[in-house]
Amino acid sequence: MKLSEFHLELDPNRIAKAPPFNRDECKLMIVDKTTKTIEHKMFKDILDEFDDGDVMVLNDAKVFPARLYGNKEKTGAKIEVFLLRELNNELRLWDVLVDPARKIRVGNKLFFGEDELVAEVIDNTTSRGRTIRFLFDGTDIEFRNVVKKLGHTPIPKYLDREATEEDAEMYQTIFADRDGAIAPPAAGLHFTKALMMRLEIKGVKFAKVNLNIGLGSFRPVEVEDLTKHKMDSEHFIVEQEAADIVNEAKQNKKQVLAVGSSVMRALESSVSAFGKLNADDNWTDKFIFPPYEPRIATAYLTNFHQPKSTLMMLASAYLDDHKLAMKVYETAIKEEYNFLCYGDALLIK
Repeated sequence: MKLSEFHLELDPNRIAKAPPFNRDECKLMIVDKTTKTIEHKMFKDILDEFDDGDVMVLNDAKVFPARLYGNKEKTGAKIEVFLLRELNNELRLWDVLVDPARKIRVGNKLFFGEDELVAEVIDNTTSRGRTIRFLFDGTDIEFRNVVKKLGHTPIPKYLDREATEEDAEMYQTIFADRDGAIAPPAAGLHFTKALMMRLEIKGVKFAKVNLNIGLGSFRPVEVEDLTKHKMDSEHFIVEQEAADIVNEAKQNKKQVLAVGSSVMRALESSVSAFGKLNADDNWTDKFIFPPYEPRIATAYLTNFHQPKSTLMMLASAYLDDHKLAMKVYETAIKEEYNFLCYGDALLIK
C-alpha cells in the first residue's frame, strides 16, 4: 500500500491535550470486522465484550522520567536531553536526542541539576541523536534515583506544555512494572483497578508481556512505498507464563485481546509456524501494515492515532479492510472522538 492512502485531515482540536478525569470514562468505538458495524460506547463498557476464559494481553512497560534539562560546559547554554535507550549499563552509555542539536557536539560536557549528574557526548547518531556517557561513580540504583529526581515525565511535544505532577501518574498504566519505556502503551491508559477487578470477577484473564516503547512507532513515515519504511528495533519479553495463558485461550477458542500496538508487535514477533505464542526475549523491528493477517490476537484495542502513522496502519491491517479503516477514522472525526495518547479508544473484534 501507499502512504497517501492513509491521508486524512485531522482538526488539531481533536488532539487531547490532557488526560480524562476518569480513565475509563473516555469514548470507546467498537468495530465488528465481520459485520462491518460500528458502535459508540464508553470505555468501561468493554466489560460487556469479554467473558470467562477470554484473555487480555497487557504491556507492563513503565515510563521513566526520560527528559532532562541541563547546561553546556563553559557557555552555560540551556539544553534538553531525551534519554532513549541504555546501551551499556556498566559504562553508562545512552542513546539520546538533544535539543538544540546544532550546539551539542562530540566532546561537550553536559551538567544537570546542581552538577549532580554530568555527561560527556561521545558520538553522533541520526536525527538529532547522540551517544552520551554519564560520569557517575555511584551504584546503578543511586544513578537511577538521580535520574528520577532530575528527570521529567516525557509527555509528547504536541501537548505543547510542561509536564505536571498529574502527568507523572496519568502518563502511566496502572499495571506498569518494568522501567525503560519513553511512552506508555496508550490503549492501556484507560484501565482502572476497579474495571480490571470486575473483569477478573467475570473470569477474564490477564497476560503480561513487555515491550519497552521507544521512538519506533512514532517516527513519521517518509516513503510513499510502505515496504521501504524501516521501524526502529525495540526490546520485548514474552514470559512462558504469558505464552501458556494465551495458548490455552487459543486452544479453547476464547478471545485474545492485544491491548495496544506494542502488544500486537510483541505477539506477532514471537509466534511459531504453528500459530502458537512462544516465550521470547528479543528485539523486534516488525512493521505491520496492510495486507497482513495477525496470527495470535482475535481482538485489538488501540487509540485513534495520527493519520499516516504506523499506528493507524496497524489498525487498518487488523481490520483487513482499508475502506472500513478509513470509514472508522472519518467516523471518529465526525463524532468528535479525541485522538492520540490521552484520547479515546477503538476496539476491533
